[in-house]
Amino acid sequence: MQIAIALFEGFTALDAIGPYQVFTNLPGAEVVLCAERTGELADDNGLLRLDVQHTFDDVASPDVLLVPGGLITRALARDRAPVVDWVAAAHERTTWTTSVCTGALVLAAAGVLDGRPATTHWIAYDELASYGAHPTEQRVVVDGKVVTAAGVSAGIDMALTLVGMIAGEEMAQAIQLGIEYDPQPPYDAGAPSKAPPEILQLVTDVMRADEQAVRSG
Repeated sequence: MQIAIALFEGFTALDAIGPYQVFTNLPGAEVVLCAERTGELADDNGLLRLDVQHTFDDVASPDVLLVPGGLITRALARDRAPVVDWVAAAHERTTWTTSVCTGALVLAAAGVLDGRPATTHWIAYDELASYGAHPTEQRVVVDGKVVTAAGVSAGIDMALTLVGMIAGEEMAQAIQLGIEYDPQPPYDAGAPSKAPPEILQLVTDVMRADEQAVRSG
């Protein structure tokens, strides 16, 4: 089983690396990092750099594809970047098509989420809806062969959910135990419906400013 994780300059690291950690523990899985071109790609902080050795053309028919998020995904979706065309073509042949965080915008721009329930980072619900999807605050949404995850850390939940559907619950539980994924956050403010209003406003303001900076930059 080939699992292709799409990358691009400015991806959010945990969106990709969380599922990567899960999928690389799945027996029989070949995990491939791919991008428009080979070479080094930096994450959205410019600190983590990955040496990508496969292009989208090299991975034309993956069994599973995954698109992570990042502030840049808004532009990738709007401008129909090569990753969008790759998703549109590969989706016709995948067993599972997945996204984490605002990677859902890329899936939506490729036509994958038309009329479907889907999730993404809460800051991008309206933008996701503008592509014809039906956003939901669920952490993981499974609709047919399309699986979307909410923001950043939800990619681990999505990957474990997918492993359970592919290889059974016992395998998913074994991987969960192996990576000791037992979240016990010190605060209960991880969703907009749970966060105090002042925290929600603070984070909204910061993220909107970051979006504007990316658009202007």
